[in-house]
Amino acid sequence: MSEKTRQRELSHKGLAKGSIGLVGAVAIGISCIAPDYTLTATLGIAAGEVGHWVPSIVWLGLVPMLFVALGYRELNRSIPDSGTSFTWGARALGPRFGWLTGWGLIASTIVVLASLAQIAAVFLYETIDWIVQLLGNSDWTVLGDLNAGKQWYNVLFNVVSVVLLTAGATWFVYHDIQITARFQYIMVAFQLVAVFIFGVVAIVKHNNGTGPSYGADFSWDWLNPISAVSELGSGALISGLAVAVFIYWGWDVVLTMTEETKDPQKTPGRAAAWTVVLITVYYLFISTSAIIFAGVGNQELGLTGEAITEGENVFRVLAVPVMGRGLAIIVFLAILSSSLASLESTFVSPARTMLAMGHYGGLSARFAKTSKFATPGTATLVAGGVAAGYYALMRPISNNVLSDTMVTTAILICFYYGLTSFAAVWYFRRQWFASVRNFWFQLFFPLVGGLFLAFMFVHELIASLSPDYGGGSSLSFNLFGWHAKIGLVFILSVLILALGIGFMIYNQVKRPEFFQRQTTSIPVGAAQGNKLDPHFHALTDAAIDQAKAGEDFSLHAADGPES
Repeated sequence: MSEKTRQRELSHKGLAKGSIGLVGAVAIGISCIAPDYTLTATLGIAAGEVGHWVPSIVWLGLVPMLFVALGYRELNRSIPDSGTSFTWGARALGPRFGWLTGWGLIASTIVVLASLAQIAAVFLYETIDWIVQLLGNSDWTVLGDLNAGKQWYNVLFNVVSVVLLTAGATWFVYHDIQITARFQYIMVAFQLVAVFIFGVVAIVKHNNGTGPSYGADFSWDWLNPISAVSELGSGALISGLAVAVFIYWGWDVVLTMTEETKDPQKTPGRAAAWTVVLITVYYLFISTSAIIFAGVGNQELGLTGEAITEGENVFRVLAVPVMGRGLAIIVFLAILSSSLASLESTFVSPARTMLAMGHYGGLSARFAKTSKFATPGTATLVAGGVAAGYYALMRPISNNVLSDTMVTTAILICFYYGLTSFAAVWYFRRQWFASVRNFWFQLFFPLVGGLFLAFMFVHELIASLSPDYGGGSSLSFNLFGWHAKIGLVFILSVLILALGIGFMIYNQVKRPEFFQRQTTSIPVGAAQGNKLDPHFHALTDAAIDQAKAGEDFSLHAADGPES
Protein backbone atom coordinates (compact mmCIF):
# COMPACT_ATOMS: atom_id res chain seq x y z
CA MET A 1 0.00 0.00 0.00
CA SER A 2 1.47 3.36 -1.00
CA GLU A 3 1.97 6.12 1.57
CA LYS A 4 -0.50 8.31 -0.27
CA THR A 5 -3.18 5.61 -0.15
CA ARG A 6 -2.53 4.93 3.51
CA GLN A 7 -2.88 8.60 4.46
CA ARG A 8 -6.14 8.88 2.50
CA GLU A 9 -7.64 5.84 4.18
CA LEU A 10 -6.40 6.74 7.65
CA SER A 11 -7.89 10.22 7.65
CA HIS A 12 -11.41 11.33 6.91
CA LYS A 13 -11.62 14.28 9.25
CA GLY A 14 -10.72 17.09 6.84
CA LEU A 15 -7.33 17.93 8.35
CA ALA A 16 -4.40 19.12 6.22
CA LYS A 17 -2.69 15.80 5.47
CA GLY A 18 1.09 15.67 5.07
CA SER A 19 1.61 19.31 6.02
CA ILE A 20 4.01 18.88 8.99
CA GLY A 21 7.51 17.40 8.81
CA LEU A 22 9.80 16.08 11.54
CA VAL A 23 11.35 19.46 12.41
CA GLY A 24 7.96 21.16 12.53
CA ALA A 25 6.54 18.44 14.77
CA VAL A 26 9.51 18.66 17.16
CA ALA A 27 9.17 22.46 17.26
CA ILE A 28 5.50 22.21 18.17
CA GLY A 29 6.26 19.48 20.73
CA ILE A 30 8.93 21.58 22.47
CA SER A 31 6.79 24.70 22.44
CA CYS A 32 3.85 22.78 23.89
CA ILE A 33 6.04 21.61 26.77
CA ALA A 34 7.15 25.27 27.04
CA PRO A 35 10.45 24.60 28.84
CA ASP A 36 11.09 28.21 29.87
CA TYR A 37 7.54 28.74 31.10
CA THR A 38 7.69 25.39 32.90
CA LEU A 39 11.00 26.17 34.61
CA THR A 40 9.99 29.65 35.76
CA ALA A 41 6.79 28.21 37.25
CA THR A 42 8.18 25.03 38.82
CA LEU A 43 11.89 25.39 39.60
CA GLY A 44 11.25 27.17 42.90
CA ILE A 45 8.61 24.60 43.87
CA ALA A 46 10.93 21.70 43.01
CA ALA A 47 13.83 23.25 44.95
CA GLY A 48 11.54 23.68 47.95
CA GLU A 49 10.67 19.98 47.82
CA VAL A 50 14.00 18.34 46.99
CA GLY A 51 16.70 21.03 47.33
CA HIS A 52 19.77 20.58 45.13
CA TRP A 53 18.48 17.17 43.96
CA VAL A 54 16.34 18.87 41.30
CA PRO A 55 18.55 17.57 38.42
CA SER A 56 18.16 14.03 39.79
CA ILE A 57 14.39 14.47 39.88
CA VAL A 58 14.58 15.49 36.22
CA TRP A 59 16.22 12.11 35.52
CA LEU A 60 13.81 10.17 37.73
CA GLY A 61 10.78 11.89 36.24
CA LEU A 62 11.96 10.98 32.76
CA VAL A 63 11.72 7.23 33.48
CA PRO A 64 7.92 6.87 33.91
CA MET A 65 7.29 9.44 31.17
CA LEU A 66 9.55 7.44 28.84
CA PHE A 67 7.70 4.23 29.71
CA VAL A 68 4.38 5.94 28.94
CA ALA A 69 5.83 7.35 25.71
CA LEU A 70 6.81 3.86 24.56
CA GLY A 71 3.24 2.66 25.07
CA TYR A 72 1.99 5.69 23.16
CA ARG A 73 4.35 4.88 20.31
CA GLU A 74 3.03 1.33 20.02
CA LEU A 75 -0.56 2.53 19.97
CA ASN A 76 0.23 5.23 17.44
CA ARG A 77 1.79 2.67 15.10
CA SER A 78 -1.28 0.46 15.31
CA ILE A 79 -3.95 3.18 15.48
CA PRO A 80 -2.64 6.45 14.01
CA ASP A 81 -5.45 8.87 14.82
CA SER A 82 -5.71 12.51 15.89
CA GLY A 83 -7.91 11.42 18.81
CA THR A 84 -4.91 9.67 20.43
CA SER A 85 -5.84 8.86 24.05
CA PHE A 86 -9.57 9.09 23.38
CA THR A 87 -9.49 6.81 20.34
CA TRP A 88 -7.02 4.36 21.85
CA GLY A 89 -8.92 4.15 25.13
CA ALA A 90 -12.18 3.53 23.28
CA ARG A 91 -10.64 0.75 21.15
CA ALA A 92 -8.91 -1.01 24.02
CA LEU A 93 -10.99 -0.40 27.15
CA GLY A 94 -14.38 0.54 25.78
CA PRO A 95 -16.16 3.76 24.82
CA ARG A 96 -16.71 5.03 28.38
CA PHE A 97 -13.07 4.65 29.36
CA GLY A 98 -12.09 6.22 26.06
CA TRP A 99 -14.45 9.14 26.56
CA LEU A 100 -13.12 9.85 30.07
CA THR A 101 -9.53 9.54 28.86
CA GLY A 102 -10.26 12.10 26.16
CA TRP A 103 -11.91 14.32 28.75
CA GLY A 104 -8.80 14.16 30.94
CA LEU A 105 -6.64 15.27 28.02
CA ILE A 106 -8.98 18.09 27.04
CA ALA A 107 -9.48 19.35 30.60
CA SER A 108 -5.78 19.34 31.51
CA THR A 109 -4.73 21.22 28.39
CA ILE A 110 -7.53 23.79 28.59
CA VAL A 111 -6.74 24.41 32.28
CA VAL A 112 -3.06 24.99 31.56
CA LEU A 113 -3.85 27.40 28.70
CA ALA A 114 -4.92 29.89 31.36
CA SER A 115 -1.59 29.80 33.21
CA LEU A 116 0.32 30.08 29.93
CA ALA A 117 -1.58 33.26 29.12
CA GLN A 118 -0.96 34.52 32.66
CA ILE A 119 2.82 34.07 32.40
CA ALA A 120 2.73 35.69 28.95
CA ALA A 121 0.90 38.68 30.45
CA VAL A 122 3.41 38.98 33.31
CA PHE A 123 6.43 39.05 31.02
CA LEU A 124 4.72 41.22 28.42
CA TYR A 125 4.33 43.95 31.01
CA GLU A 126 7.75 43.29 32.49
CA THR A 127 9.12 43.95 29.00
CA ILE A 128 7.10 47.13 28.63
CA ASP A 129 8.22 48.32 32.07
CA TRP A 130 11.85 47.60 31.14
CA ILE A 131 11.50 49.68 27.97
CA VAL A 132 9.92 52.71 29.66
CA GLN A 133 12.55 52.63 32.41
CA LEU A 134 15.27 52.47 29.78
CA LEU A 135 13.75 55.61 28.24
CA GLY A 136 13.77 57.30 31.62
CA ASN A 137 10.00 57.31 32.10
CA SER A 138 9.99 55.52 35.45
CA ASP A 139 6.72 57.21 36.48
CA TRP A 140 4.94 55.07 33.89
CA THR A 141 6.23 51.70 35.01
CA VAL A 142 2.91 50.60 36.46
CA LEU A 143 1.79 47.85 34.11
CA GLY A 144 3.74 45.17 35.95
CA ASP A 145 2.14 46.21 39.23
CA LEU A 146 -1.32 46.27 37.68
CA ASN A 147 -0.76 42.70 36.55
CA ALA A 148 -0.46 41.52 40.17
CA GLY A 149 -2.27 42.09 43.44
CA LYS A 150 -5.79 41.43 44.70
CA GLN A 151 -7.38 44.87 44.32
CA TRP A 152 -10.33 44.82 41.94
CA TYR A 153 -8.51 46.92 39.33
CA ASN A 154 -5.47 44.60 39.48
CA VAL A 155 -7.73 41.58 38.97
CA LEU A 156 -9.71 43.21 36.18
CA PHE A 157 -6.61 44.38 34.31
CA ASN A 158 -5.00 40.96 34.64
CA VAL A 159 -8.11 39.04 33.53
CA VAL A 160 -8.64 41.29 30.51
CA SER A 161 -4.96 40.86 29.53
CA VAL A 162 -5.16 37.06 29.77
CA VAL A 163 -8.46 36.90 27.87
CA LEU A 164 -7.05 39.02 25.04
CA LEU A 165 -3.90 36.91 24.77
CA THR A 166 -5.98 33.74 24.74
CA ALA A 167 -8.22 35.19 22.04
CA GLY A 168 -5.17 36.08 19.93
CA ALA A 169 -3.76 32.56 20.21
CA THR A 170 -7.16 31.09 19.35
CA TRP A 171 -7.33 33.19 16.18
CA PHE A 172 -3.81 32.15 15.20
CA VAL A 173 -4.41 28.41 15.65
CA TYR A 174 -7.82 28.56 13.97
CA HIS A 175 -6.30 29.76 10.73
CA ASP A 176 -3.46 27.42 9.79
CA ILE A 177 -1.45 24.57 11.33
CA GLN A 178 1.43 25.28 8.92
CA ILE A 179 1.61 28.90 10.09
CA THR A 180 1.63 27.52 13.62
CA ALA A 181 4.59 25.26 12.81
CA ARG A 182 6.58 28.02 11.07
CA PHE A 183 5.93 30.38 13.97
CA GLN A 184 7.24 27.73 16.38
CA TYR A 185 10.61 27.48 14.57
CA ILE A 186 11.43 31.07 15.47
CA MET A 187 9.92 31.13 18.94
CA VAL A 188 11.43 27.81 20.07
CA ALA A 189 14.92 28.66 18.77
CA PHE A 190 14.91 32.07 20.44
CA GLN A 191 13.70 30.93 23.86
CA LEU A 192 16.11 27.99 24.06
CA VAL A 193 19.15 30.05 23.02
CA ALA A 194 18.26 33.02 25.27
CA VAL A 195 17.81 31.00 28.46
CA PHE A 196 20.84 28.84 27.60
CA ILE A 197 22.86 32.08 27.60
CA PHE A 198 21.27 32.91 30.96
CA GLY A 199 22.50 29.56 32.30
CA VAL A 200 26.04 30.09 31.02
CA VAL A 201 26.25 33.60 32.50
CA ALA A 202 24.89 32.33 35.84
CA ILE A 203 27.65 29.71 36.08
CA VAL A 204 30.35 32.19 35.03
CA LYS A 205 29.22 34.75 37.62
CA HIS A 206 29.31 32.17 40.39
CA ASN A 207 32.75 30.93 39.37
CA ASN A 208 34.29 34.43 39.17
CA GLY A 209 32.74 35.51 42.48
CA THR A 210 30.30 38.11 41.15
CA GLY A 211 27.21 36.07 41.99
CA PRO A 212 25.51 35.73 45.40
CA SER A 213 27.75 34.37 48.15
CA TYR A 214 25.18 31.69 48.92
CA GLY A 215 25.43 30.10 45.49
CA ALA A 216 26.38 26.42 45.41
CA ASP A 217 29.48 24.76 44.00
CA PHE A 218 28.55 22.16 41.42
CA SER A 219 28.51 18.52 42.43
CA TRP A 220 28.10 15.56 40.12
CA ASP A 221 26.07 13.97 42.90
CA TRP A 222 23.19 16.32 42.04
CA LEU A 223 22.78 14.29 38.85
CA ASN A 224 22.78 10.92 40.62
CA PRO A 225 19.21 9.61 41.06
CA ILE A 226 20.43 6.84 43.38
CA SER A 227 21.84 9.41 45.80
CA ALA A 228 18.62 11.42 45.61
CA VAL A 229 16.47 8.39 46.44
CA SER A 230 18.69 7.47 49.39
CA GLU A 231 18.85 11.02 50.79
CA LEU A 232 15.29 12.24 50.28
CA GLY A 233 12.33 11.12 52.34
CA SER A 234 9.44 9.43 50.56
CA GLY A 235 7.23 12.52 50.90
CA ALA A 236 9.75 14.86 49.30
CA LEU A 237 10.58 12.33 46.59
CA ILE A 238 6.92 11.85 45.62
CA SER A 239 6.28 15.61 45.62
CA GLY A 240 9.32 16.11 43.42
CA LEU A 241 8.12 13.44 41.01
CA ALA A 242 4.72 15.14 40.84
CA VAL A 243 6.51 18.25 39.57
CA ALA A 244 8.48 16.07 37.12
CA VAL A 245 5.23 14.73 35.65
CA PHE A 246 4.21 18.30 34.88
CA ILE A 247 7.51 19.44 33.38
CA TYR A 248 7.54 16.65 30.78
CA TRP A 249 3.88 16.87 29.91
CA GLY A 250 3.05 18.05 26.39
CA TRP A 251 5.27 15.85 24.21
CA ASP A 252 2.23 13.81 23.12
CA VAL A 253 0.88 16.78 21.15
CA VAL A 254 2.94 15.55 18.19
CA LEU A 255 0.85 12.36 18.12
CA THR A 256 -2.40 14.33 17.83
CA MET A 257 -0.99 15.66 14.54
CA THR A 258 -0.54 12.15 13.13
CA GLU A 259 -3.02 12.78 10.33
CA GLU A 260 -1.24 16.04 9.39
CA THR A 261 2.36 14.77 9.40
CA LYS A 262 4.43 13.44 6.54
CA ASP A 263 4.92 9.68 6.95
CA PRO A 264 2.40 9.35 9.83
CA GLN A 265 3.64 5.86 10.72
CA LYS A 266 7.11 7.12 11.67
CA THR A 267 7.28 10.92 11.99
CA PRO A 268 5.15 11.36 15.16
CA GLY A 269 7.09 8.72 17.12
CA ARG A 270 10.45 10.12 16.05
CA ALA A 271 9.31 13.66 16.86
CA ALA A 272 8.17 12.58 20.33
CA ALA A 273 11.53 10.89 21.00
CA TRP A 274 13.57 13.90 19.87
CA THR A 275 11.36 16.24 21.86
CA VAL A 276 11.87 14.31 25.11
CA VAL A 277 15.66 13.99 24.59
CA LEU A 278 16.17 17.69 23.88
CA ILE A 279 13.97 18.79 26.75
CA THR A 280 15.75 16.52 29.25
CA VAL A 281 19.18 17.90 28.38
CA TYR A 282 17.84 21.46 28.55
CA TYR A 283 16.18 20.96 31.94
CA LEU A 284 19.33 19.42 33.41
CA PHE A 285 21.51 22.33 32.33
CA ILE A 286 19.21 25.20 33.32
CA SER A 287 18.19 23.74 36.68
CA THR A 288 21.84 23.05 37.52
CA SER A 289 22.96 26.55 36.51
CA ALA A 290 20.18 28.17 38.59
CA ILE A 291 21.20 26.17 41.68
CA ILE A 292 24.86 27.08 41.16
CA PHE A 293 24.04 30.81 40.95
CA ALA A 294 21.30 31.21 43.57
CA GLY A 295 21.53 28.13 45.79
CA VAL A 296 18.50 26.43 47.28
CA GLY A 297 18.31 28.48 50.48
CA ASN A 298 15.75 31.10 51.48
CA GLN A 299 18.02 34.11 50.97
CA GLU A 300 16.97 37.08 48.84
CA LEU A 301 17.67 35.36 45.51
CA GLY A 302 17.65 31.77 46.79
CA LEU A 303 15.39 29.37 44.95
CA THR A 304 13.34 28.84 48.11
CA GLY A 305 13.43 32.49 49.14
CA GLU A 306 10.26 34.54 49.52
CA ALA A 307 10.78 36.48 46.29
CA ILE A 308 10.53 33.25 44.27
CA THR A 309 8.21 31.13 46.41
CA GLU A 310 5.58 33.85 46.77
CA GLY A 311 5.44 34.66 43.06
CA GLU A 312 6.68 31.24 41.91
CA ASN A 313 8.45 32.91 39.01
CA VAL A 314 12.17 32.13 38.95
CA PHE A 315 13.28 34.04 35.88
CA ARG A 316 11.39 37.20 36.88
CA VAL A 317 13.52 37.30 40.05
CA LEU A 318 16.86 36.16 38.63
CA ALA A 319 16.88 37.85 35.21
CA VAL A 320 18.37 41.17 36.33
CA PRO A 321 20.88 39.74 38.87
CA VAL A 322 22.22 37.31 36.29
CA MET A 323 22.05 39.29 33.04
CA GLY A 324 22.14 42.84 34.38
CA ARG A 325 19.48 45.49 33.82
CA GLY A 326 20.56 46.10 30.24
CA LEU A 327 20.31 42.48 29.05
CA ALA A 328 17.50 41.21 31.28
CA ILE A 329 15.16 42.01 28.41
CA ILE A 330 16.53 38.92 26.63
CA VAL A 331 15.22 36.67 29.40
CA PHE A 332 11.89 38.53 29.62
CA LEU A 333 11.39 38.12 25.88
CA ALA A 334 12.41 34.44 26.06
CA ILE A 335 9.78 33.63 28.69
CA LEU A 336 7.24 35.73 26.82
CA SER A 337 7.96 33.86 23.60
CA SER A 338 7.90 30.51 25.42
CA SER A 339 4.48 31.26 26.89
CA LEU A 340 3.04 32.60 23.65
CA ALA A 341 4.43 29.72 21.59
CA SER A 342 3.09 27.17 24.06
CA LEU A 343 -0.23 28.98 24.32
CA GLU A 344 -0.57 28.57 20.58
CA SER A 345 0.71 24.99 20.25
CA THR A 346 -1.19 23.70 23.30
CA PHE A 347 -4.43 24.41 21.45
CA VAL A 348 -3.48 21.68 18.98
CA SER A 349 -4.08 18.78 21.36
CA PRO A 350 -7.54 19.49 22.86
CA ALA A 351 -8.90 20.80 19.57
CA ARG A 352 -7.96 17.64 17.68
CA THR A 353 -9.21 15.40 20.47
CA MET A 354 -12.57 17.16 20.41
CA LEU A 355 -12.56 16.86 16.62
CA ALA A 356 -12.08 13.10 16.92
CA MET A 357 -14.76 12.83 19.62
CA GLY A 358 -17.20 14.64 17.35
CA HIS A 359 -16.06 12.57 14.37
CA TYR A 360 -16.85 9.27 16.11
CA GLY A 361 -20.04 10.52 17.74
CA GLY A 362 -18.79 10.93 21.31
CA LEU A 363 -19.60 14.64 21.10
CA SER A 364 -21.89 16.75 18.97
CA ALA A 365 -21.19 16.58 15.24
CA ARG A 366 -20.42 20.30 15.38
CA PHE A 367 -17.02 19.42 16.85
CA ALA A 368 -16.27 17.23 13.82
CA LYS A 369 -16.37 20.24 11.51
CA THR A 370 -13.14 21.66 10.19
CA SER A 371 -12.72 25.27 9.15
CA LYS A 372 -11.94 26.39 5.62
CA PHE A 373 -8.30 26.42 6.78
CA ALA A 374 -8.43 22.61 7.43
CA THR A 375 -8.22 23.11 11.21
CA PRO A 376 -10.68 21.97 13.93
CA GLY A 377 -12.66 25.21 13.82
CA THR A 378 -15.41 24.69 16.38
CA ALA A 379 -13.18 22.73 18.76
CA THR A 380 -10.49 25.45 18.71
CA LEU A 381 -12.99 28.21 19.47
CA VAL A 382 -14.54 26.23 22.31
CA ALA A 383 -11.11 25.46 23.83
CA GLY A 384 -10.17 29.14 23.77
CA GLY A 385 -13.47 30.27 25.25
CA VAL A 386 -13.42 27.76 28.09
CA ALA A 387 -9.76 28.53 28.93
CA ALA A 388 -10.51 32.26 29.17
CA GLY A 389 -13.59 31.59 31.28
CA TYR A 390 -11.67 29.30 33.63
CA TYR A 391 -9.05 31.96 34.29
CA ALA A 392 -11.65 34.69 34.80
CA LEU A 393 -13.26 32.49 37.45
CA MET A 394 -10.02 31.37 39.14
CA ARG A 395 -8.22 34.72 39.36
CA PRO A 396 -10.47 36.25 42.07
CA ILE A 397 -10.66 33.13 44.28
CA SER A 398 -7.12 31.70 44.08
CA ASN A 399 -4.16 32.99 46.07
CA ASN A 400 -1.87 31.79 43.30
CA VAL A 401 -3.55 30.78 40.04
CA LEU A 402 -0.25 29.55 38.58
CA SER A 403 0.48 27.09 41.37
CA ASP A 404 -3.11 25.87 41.72
CA THR A 405 -3.37 25.40 37.97
CA MET A 406 -0.05 23.53 37.78
CA VAL A 407 -0.87 20.96 40.47
CA THR A 408 -4.45 20.51 39.22
CA THR A 409 -3.05 19.87 35.76
CA ALA A 410 -0.54 17.35 37.17
CA ILE A 411 -3.39 15.36 38.75
CA LEU A 412 -5.33 15.33 35.48
CA ILE A 413 -2.19 14.33 33.58
CA CYS A 414 -1.71 11.31 35.83
CA PHE A 415 -5.35 10.40 35.23
CA TYR A 416 -5.36 10.34 31.43
CA TYR A 417 -1.74 9.25 30.89
CA GLY A 418 -2.35 6.35 33.27
CA LEU A 419 -5.53 5.26 31.49
CA THR A 420 -3.78 5.48 28.13
CA SER A 421 -0.91 3.31 29.40
CA PHE A 422 -3.36 0.65 30.60
CA ALA A 423 -5.13 0.89 27.24
CA ALA A 424 -1.84 0.02 25.52
CA VAL A 425 -1.32 -2.99 27.77
CA TRP A 426 -4.82 -4.34 27.20
CA TYR A 427 -4.95 -3.61 23.48
CA PHE A 428 -1.82 -5.68 22.79
CA ARG A 429 -2.62 -8.47 25.27
CA ARG A 430 -2.85 -11.20 22.59
CA GLN A 431 0.74 -10.64 21.49
CA TRP A 432 2.60 -9.86 24.75
CA PHE A 433 4.75 -12.95 24.49
CA ALA A 434 5.01 -13.19 20.69
CA SER A 435 8.52 -11.71 20.92
CA VAL A 436 10.94 -10.22 23.43
CA ARG A 437 10.29 -6.79 21.95
CA ASN A 438 6.55 -7.14 22.46
CA PHE A 439 7.01 -8.11 26.09
CA TRP A 440 9.00 -4.97 26.88
CA PHE A 441 7.24 -2.40 24.70
CA GLN A 442 3.65 -3.65 24.78
CA LEU A 443 3.46 -5.01 28.34
CA PHE A 444 6.26 -4.11 30.74
CA PHE A 445 6.98 -0.44 29.95
CA PRO A 446 3.37 0.80 29.60
CA LEU A 447 2.25 -1.28 32.60
CA VAL A 448 4.95 0.12 34.92
CA GLY A 449 4.33 3.64 33.63
CA GLY A 450 0.59 3.27 34.15
CA LEU A 451 0.96 1.89 37.68
CA PHE A 452 3.29 4.75 38.62
CA LEU A 453 0.85 7.35 37.33
CA ALA A 454 -2.11 5.65 39.03
CA PHE A 455 -0.21 5.81 42.33
CA MET A 456 0.67 9.47 41.76
CA PHE A 457 -2.95 10.29 40.90
CA VAL A 458 -4.29 8.81 44.14
CA HIS A 459 -1.44 10.22 46.27
CA GLU A 460 -1.72 13.76 44.94
CA LEU A 461 -5.51 13.76 45.08
CA ILE A 462 -5.40 12.82 48.77
CA ALA A 463 -2.61 15.34 49.46
CA SER A 464 -4.63 18.10 47.77
CA LEU A 465 -7.26 17.87 50.51
CA SER A 466 -4.90 19.98 52.62
CA PRO A 467 -5.65 23.74 52.58
CA ASP A 468 -1.91 24.39 52.22
CA TYR A 469 -1.54 22.32 49.06
CA GLY A 470 -0.65 24.13 45.81
CA GLY A 471 -1.05 27.88 46.11
CA GLY A 472 -2.53 27.63 49.60
CA SER A 473 -6.10 28.45 48.51
CA SER A 474 -9.00 26.68 50.16
CA LEU A 475 -12.76 26.77 50.61
CA SER A 476 -14.53 26.39 53.94
CA PHE A 477 -17.69 24.35 54.45
CA ASN A 478 -20.08 24.30 57.38
CA LEU A 479 -22.76 21.65 57.05
CA PHE A 480 -24.98 20.76 60.01
CA GLY A 481 -22.34 21.88 62.45
CA TRP A 482 -19.53 20.06 60.64
CA HIS A 483 -16.79 22.47 59.62
CA ALA A 484 -14.17 21.61 57.04
CA LYS A 485 -11.51 23.52 55.12
CA ILE A 486 -10.58 21.79 51.87
CA GLY A 487 -7.82 22.69 49.45
CA LEU A 488 -8.91 24.41 46.24
CA VAL A 489 -6.84 22.00 44.13
CA PHE A 490 -8.83 19.00 45.43
CA ILE A 491 -12.12 20.77 44.74
CA LEU A 492 -11.01 21.71 41.22
CA SER A 493 -9.73 18.23 40.40
CA VAL A 494 -12.82 16.43 41.67
CA LEU A 495 -15.16 18.97 40.06
CA ILE A 496 -13.45 18.63 36.67
CA LEU A 497 -13.59 14.82 36.79
CA ALA A 498 -17.21 14.90 37.97
CA LEU A 499 -18.12 17.25 35.12
CA GLY A 500 -16.50 14.78 32.74
CA ILE A 501 -18.66 11.94 34.05
CA GLY A 502 -21.75 14.15 33.82
CA PHE A 503 -21.03 15.19 30.24
CA MET A 504 -20.30 11.58 29.32
CA ILE A 505 -23.69 10.44 30.67
CA TYR A 506 -25.40 13.27 28.79
CA ASN A 507 -23.70 12.30 25.52
CA GLN A 508 -24.48 8.64 26.12
CA VAL A 509 -28.18 9.51 26.26
CA LYS A 510 -28.03 11.90 23.29
CA ARG A 511 -25.63 9.91 21.10
CA PRO A 512 -25.85 6.21 22.01
CA GLU A 513 -24.26 4.94 18.77
CA PHE A 514 -20.70 5.66 19.93
CA PHE A 515 -21.30 4.10 23.35
CA GLN A 516 -22.81 1.05 21.64
CA ARG A 517 -19.64 0.76 19.51
CA GLN A 518 -21.47 1.32 16.26
CA THR A 519 -19.27 4.16 15.00
CA THR A 520 -15.96 2.32 15.12
CA SER A 521 -16.59 -0.46 12.64
CA ILE A 522 -15.95 -0.86 8.93
CA PRO A 523 -18.98 -2.23 7.11
CA VAL A 524 -18.55 -5.05 4.59
CA GLY A 525 -17.34 -3.74 1.25
CA ALA A 526 -16.83 -0.21 2.51
CA ALA A 527 -13.27 -0.06 1.20
CA GLN A 528 -14.21 -1.45 -2.20
CA GLY A 529 -15.32 1.85 -3.66
CA ASN A 530 -18.34 2.71 -1.53
CA LYS A 531 -18.14 6.07 0.19
CA LEU A 532 -17.52 5.69 3.91
CA ASP A 533 -19.87 7.28 6.37
CA PRO A 534 -17.90 10.04 8.19
CA HIS A 535 -18.06 8.07 11.45
CA PHE A 536 -16.49 4.94 9.93
CA HIS A 537 -12.75 5.22 9.99
CA ALA A 538 -10.12 2.67 8.97
CA LEU A 539 -7.58 2.62 11.77
CA THR A 540 -5.11 -0.13 10.94
CA ASP A 541 -3.72 -1.75 7.84
CA ALA A 542 -5.22 -5.03 9.04
CA ALA A 543 -8.68 -3.47 9.10
CA ILE A 544 -8.22 -2.04 5.61
CA ASP A 545 -6.92 -5.28 4.17
CA GLN A 546 -9.73 -7.34 5.68
CA ALA A 547 -12.35 -4.88 4.52
CA LYS A 548 -10.93 -5.01 0.99
CA ALA A 549 -11.14 -8.79 1.11
CA GLY A 550 -14.85 -8.45 1.84
CA GLU A 551 -14.58 -9.46 5.48
CA ASP A 552 -16.38 -7.68 8.30
CA PHE A 553 -13.89 -6.11 10.70
CA SER A 554 -14.92 -4.39 13.91
CA LEU A 555 -12.56 -2.76 16.39
CA HIS A 556 -14.56 -3.34 19.53
CA ALA A 557 -13.24 -2.97 23.06
CA ALA A 558 -12.42 -6.65 23.23
CA ASP A 559 -10.38 -6.50 20.05
CA GLY A 560 -6.64 -6.15 19.82
CA PRO A 561 -4.31 -5.97 16.86
CA GLU A 562 -4.71 -9.69 16.18
CA SER A 563 -8.52 -9.81 16.37
